[in-house]
Amino acid sequence: MVDTTPLTRAVEHFADRLRAAPQSRLQRGAAAEALELARELARRAQVLEGMEPREMPDAGMFAAADQITVAGHDLAVVIPGDADVEEAVRWVEEAQKRAGV
Repeated sequence: MVDTTPLTRAVEHFADRLRAAPQSRLQRGAAAEALELARELARRAQVLEGMEPREMPDAGMFAAADQITVAGHDLAVVIPGDADVEEAVRWVEEAQKRAGV
């Protein structure tokens, strides 16, 4: 069994930082960065499930934290190995740095 705790912690941390961020920070790109991450996490989860990937819609800057949380948890359910978890954690951490939160 794969321990996905590092991935879910990283996603939750990024989401918490987004929720605490001022609107101006979200508008300057933090929300867009989070949406891109959510889309990538969701796409990878769908591929692993054998589904045709569909793009996660833009639900607005105030939904970005929830979108990465959902996508991250969906990926955690199907992620195949420890190396994949480590890679996904890197994506989350890099996106958080780019978002500046």
